[in-house]
Amino acid sequence: MQRVVVDPEVPREVADLFRSSGPMLSRFRAGRVPRQTGDSRLPGKLVGALGVSTALLSAALGVLGGSPLLAIFLMIMLGGISLVILTVVYIARKPSSVDSVERVLYRHCLDWQGRFLILEDFDHDARHLLGRVQRAIDFIVKSRTNSLGMLDSVRNSVMLPAEEWEIARLLTKLSALRARHRHLARGGRSPEVVAAMAPLERALAASEAAVIARVEALERYARHVADADRALLSQGQIEVLKAHLPEYEQLVAEAGASTFALPEIGYLSDDAAMLRRALRESVRSAHEAFRHLDG
Repeated sequence: MQRVVVDPEVPREVADLFRSSGPMLSRFRAGRVPRQTGDSRLPGKLVGALGVSTALLSAALGVLGGSPLLAIFLMIMLGGISLVILTVVYIARKPSSVDSVERVLYRHCLDWQGRFLILEDFDHDARHLLGRVQRAIDFIVKSRTNSLGMLDSVRNSVMLPAEEWEIARLLTKLSALRARHRHLARGGRSPEVVAAMAPLERALAASEAAVIARVEALERYARHVADADRALLSQGQIEVLKAHLPEYEQLVAEAGASTFALPEIGYLSDDAAMLRRALRESVRSAHEAFRHLDG
């Protein structure tokens, strides 16, 4: 399942919210607007009730002769009624946490319109390419060689999201143009229209090939990173074996296994050196692929 793609210029906390809210963003795109919790008519009715209560208490005070003690009692009653009404208004208008998150997301959608892309922005072929892009990027970012800083992890953290956004943006344009071409083809096309559209279709095919080339460059980089990860893992395993080498040599000597060629055990050192060279070569190749991608 492809994740939401966000312009790297969007603030990180907003981008993270977008990426974790794909289904809700799809509902917004389909026309859903977050509902407002609470009955907007309720506060007006309660304020009206407060006014009626005040009028009745004032009338009662006038009828009963304006006794100071009675006035104090009636004012306390009025204060209690007001407190109850205000409490009910607060509870009626207080939003639920789910609705609050939904409304915050909706406001961000309005503020950053056009700066994020969801599944509905891509056709089938574009979704497939986007999946390839995101799998390659995820592998590179999570690789051991990247976490150890052997691949310029700082530049990766900047360049890879920018490349994902740029490829996704181009894929949405390709999706829209392909949909337009399919729509024009439904009603049949005259030879004149076919001839007029031929250069446009060639331009579309060339653009698609260019996007695919960018995707393949990312995948090439990911393969070099995978080679470096494998070499790093193998090097670590060989180093562990080398650490136990004296135990094997001692066992051979004590057992008098003269038929066992001791130099064969020493080949571990040669294997370790070869793996170190393979690791350096893999990392170098990954850096070259990165530079090609960056260019």
